[in-house]
Amino acid sequence: MGAWGALIMGFFGAVFAALTLAWHWHVTGAALALPFVPFVAIALAAWVVIRRPGKGIRPVPHVERAIMWSSIGEGLGLFLAGNIVMNLHRPDLLLPAMALVVGLHFLPIAQAARFRPFHLLGGALIVAALAGFALAAPLGGSLAGFSAAAALWLAAAMAVRRDHRAKALGFH
Repeated sequence: MGAWGALIMGFFGAVFAALTLAWHWHVTGAALALPFVPFVAIALAAWVVIRRPGKGIRPVPHVERAIMWSSIGEGLGLFLAGNIVMNLHRPDLLLPAMALVVGLHFLPIAQAARFRPFHLLGGALIVAALAGFALAAPLGGSLAGFSAAAALWLAAAMAVRRDHRAKALGFH
């Protein structure tokens, strides 16, 4: 939605990228901080927009409820998906499972807000997850993880831009 949502999407994009580097590329140490560079750029841009006068993009109450319930479902879904793939002894499917849950969580928000970009974001994450399930490790997990990161970062940048434009045009 707006700059506040961009902070969340940007952060979790960095988490997806860092987990992909660690789990599928076996990167360790300070290099795992590299995915947080795009998050810092998004966070700085969001901070500038948040500090601007005006209300910008704010969800209406029924959309706030959809966000809340969808986020609760996402948390439960991530917990269940993580437990299922680990109990199946398939840690290579963890990132695709996470991308699937995160993608599904955007669909009710998109419906409640009548916001097509969240349909696209949810769809992109679901497609990345399905490709991750279909392809052998480490390619499947890498594709799902990096695709999820890229989709979330792009959505975050677009959300900051949208909120900036709303404030610049005086929408409240």
